[in-house]
Amino acid sequence: MARKRSKQARTTQANALPTPTSGRDLLEGWVADGAVDTVLLGVVDGQGRLKGKELDAEFLLPRLCDGSFTPEVCGYLFDTDLGMSASWGGGFGDVLLLPDRSRATRLPWLPATALLPADPIAPGAVPLPTGPVAILQAQLLQLAGLGYRLKVGIETEFTVFEGTAEQAADDAFRQLVPVTRDNRDYALDQPSQLTAYTRHLRRVLRDAGMPVEAVKTESAPGQVEVTFPYGEAEAACWQHVLFKHAARAVADQHRMSATFMAAPVTGVGSGMHLHVSLWRDEEPVMCAERTETELSAEGLAAVAGVLEVLPVTGPMWAPYVNSYRRLRPRSFAPTRSVWGRDNRTCAVRVVGHGRGLHLEARVPGADANPYVALAAVAAGIRHGLERELKPPQACEGDGYEAWDAPALPISLSEAVAGMESSPLALELLGADVAGHLVVAGRREVLALAHTVTDAELACGFAQA
Repeated sequence: MARKRSKQARTTQANALPTPTSGRDLLEGWVADGAVDTVLLGVVDGQGRLKGKELDAEFLLPRLCDGSFTPEVCGYLFDTDLGMSASWGGGFGDVLLLPDRSRATRLPWLPATALLPADPIAPGAVPLPTGPVAILQAQLLQLAGLGYRLKVGIETEFTVFEGTAEQAADDAFRQLVPVTRDNRDYALDQPSQLTAYTRHLRRVLRDAGMPVEAVKTESAPGQVEVTFPYGEAEAACWQHVLFKHAARAVADQHRMSATFMAAPVTGVGSGMHLHVSLWRDEEPVMCAERTETELSAEGLAAVAGVLEVLPVTGPMWAPYVNSYRRLRPRSFAPTRSVWGRDNRTCAVRVVGHGRGLHLEARVPGADANPYVALAAVAAGIRHGLERELKPPQACEGDGYEAWDAPALPISLSEAVAGMESSPLALELLGADVAGHLVVAGRREVLALAHTVTDAELACGFAQA
């Protein structure tokens, strides 16, 4: 029989710091120890996906250390639609990448693999201004100029189906079978294949230094929600990009497929909810003094600014044609730019208490690029603070019936037109970024403009 460990030994283990999984010097150590033989050079593309190249670790490392490694990727990664189509007029030139060894990360969901993040660089050795990371950084920098910063927690819904993504494609995505068959919201009795998947996913995320706060099933068949703890804004977005990569890879290993489409099936909507708090001098400022639930003047201004900005920035938080299939009445996805206290029918939900009081932006879909979606929220907060705005009366009932409130766009075409004609979007984002996002949205519309859908066939095949 094994001996019981002493109390001191148990305490020492409990208090031990976790083994670091990322950093400048660790990459060299991983390669030297034989723990890593493959390095993925990765950037965040316009859609919020990891893109890049697979490199041999022993080939890469000496060149990385002596500065002779100057990688490039085709610039269309930052100017393409979801299906990787781009304008031929741009010539498909390269963009220089700047690797960041300090953020090197092991990917426990792939064997002997580490990720080397990189940033796209424009002429003049400055960040590519229309890259998603730079779009967010520009908004955060302007907030910092006012003396504020954001802390962010992201919770995302996604749907898990039986069979791999390749099998789903072979069936033209017409035989999708979700891993749960009914409303399993908050259920703790799950099919074994789903619990095996979520356990595996939690474990690899923890081993990568990204422990999740919670995992729960949602109301739609096969739908899962993962919530991460609060953190700095850019770190939260980067973590989300890695999480999506892990969720797909682990699903494939379980002979399943995970999709972050906003509406993978008619009647199903998956969101990416951004929990955002406002800080000044290391102190949260959303809550009024000597109260637990009332917003401060800064908190009210932040909410008011976001409410004004959301209707004219649709392509930032709902970037695809499919994104708008999710925004339907009584779906827990908002349709009007209203706010309320702990009210999930609203676009902006104020939740928490005391130091934890914050806003939850409920408009982004699971398909949104977290950097760009958060940039829209950050721009709204800045707008509210600069103008010292005050929001309308909080919605206390059904936000879908707030007929006097601005409606959110119901299609990508409408969202693109609204953004293109908005002086406010132009002012907050700048001409280059606003123009880039409008062109990207228009490209998504055109990509599906002449596609015949199953719904059209069902309605019109025998009747037209």
